Amino acid sequence: MIRNQYPDEEREIRERLARIRETVREEALRAGRDEQEITIMGVTKTVPAHRVNLALAAGVTLLGENRAQELRDKFDAYDCGPEKIHFIGHLQTNKIRDIMGKVSCVQSVDSVRLAEALSQAVLNRSDSLAVFLQVNIGREETKSGFLPEEMPDALKRISELPGLRVEGLMAIPPRGAGDRYLGEMAQLRSQMAALELPGVSLSHLSMGMSEDYPLAVRWGATILRIGRGIFGERDIR
Repeated sequence: MIRNQYPDEEREIRERLARIRETVREEALRAGRDEQEITIMGVTKTVPAHRVNLALAAGVTLLGENRAQELRDKFDAYDCGPEKIHFIGHLQTNKIRDIMGKVSCVQSVDSVRLAEALSQAVLNRSDSLAVFLQVNIGREETKSGFLPEEMPDALKRISELPGLRVEGLMAIPPRGAGDRYLGEMAQLRSQMAALELPGVSLSHLSMGMSEDYPLAVRWGATILRIGRGIFGERDIR
């Protein structure tokens, strides 16, 4: 089996994951949360398929894919199906066909136009798809996503699209910002949930990465997107 072919890599990944789990456990206890409601996602950008499979064997239950072509190239080598894969990167409409049938959720819906294209693609397959709305919480020009004040209208319009289930919000806060933007995301989630729009659950809040996931746990994150913390340093370009 693959695990026996890479014993050193398997041990490294298991040790890294164990440290992350312990930190999540401690932070959840400190915040009065149930650690079982928090999922550690393995972000797999540039990670070879065999290392991804080692992470799955170590107990990672959810993968995060950033690039449509990379997912297409690696999907058949993964020891899991679409139910354990979310797309989390910027998605161009002409790349939707590359991910259909390979993911159970698109976390990075950053425009109504993209949501409309996803809806059409899903209907063509007689299927449905979970989506998260990406929020540009730091108002950074280099990042995609809805501005907080755009969210009520965007949420309403996207919730009305057939084939899509709006199940959460996602954000990539500015680096080193500490609690500020994580707290704003937690507040925004509560405000949007209070709208009680049909077909919108917002049961998930995806935020927190290798450098700030302990803070994200304190602010209610349900999905932590961790790449380097699990797989180590990578050559990401």
